[in-house]
Amino acid sequence: MDLKIKNSLFVVGGAGAGFGKAISLALAKEGANVIAVSRTQEKLVQLKEEQPQNIEIISGDITNDNLQYAIIQKIGDRKLSGVLVNAGGPPAGGFFDVSMDDWETAWNNVVKWKISFIRKIIPLFLKQEYGRIVFIESVSVKQQVPNLILSNALRPAIVGMAKTLSREVADKGITVNVLAPGYHETAAMKRLYKNTSNKLSISEIEAKQLFEKDLPIKPMGKPEEMANLALWLLSPLSRYVSGQTISHDGGLVEGLFG
Repeated sequence: MDLKIKNSLFVVGGAGAGFGKAISLALAKEGANVIAVSRTQEKLVQLKEEQPQNIEIISGDITNDNLQYAIIQKIGDRKLSGVLVNAGGPPAGGFFDVSMDDWETAWNNVVKWKISFIRKIIPLFLKQEYGRIVFIESVSVKQQVPNLILSNALRPAIVGMAKTLSREVADKGITVNVLAPGYHETAAMKRLYKNTSNKLSISEIEAKQLFEKDLPIKPMGKPEEMANLALWLLSPLSRYVSGQTISHDGGLVEGLFG
């Protein structure tokens, strides 16, 4: 399928690993140009080596205002086709495990920076009357995940914001959607294995088996599989899809609208 994104420009957050890396590489392989953003310079250099003609890199903390302005400068006067809003999630823990400082940090790292970043990006989309915004959140926006209270509580705020924004820009050629991944083989999942292992005094292999046993579709998903869905949402072909929160979860969500 021709996604009609060849030579188009995209910004991808969290590009050093996991979903961000998989989506950056998938975009580049389709002939798109990618501004890949990550805190880890070394990982970005390795990413660029895989697709040197199509990937530009910018190292820093995307949750920081200065880095966000640096991204806008790097875009310059080029047409920006889409942005993948993505970064690491909050630490694991239940209600009694996290402090008020943890809540404050999670608010900044899960919600506040994304709103700030989109406020900087969206004038570009409004000017050109075209744009694709895709947030990567978590299956926790549809179904609580045990021992992830910060994610369960704060990620739904992005869904509410994205839905509202999607209606406000629907006639401007801009779409806004959310991907809600379930369990995938990422560094974030490995942190969950470790946390669960410590809590239950079991091995990390046993912890992984606990997560995987709840999946109707086995084995656990891979970031490269979700990248295919993300690319379609970032492409012109998704013109008629906006304000949606789409799970990629192996059937984990049990609700009718999972």
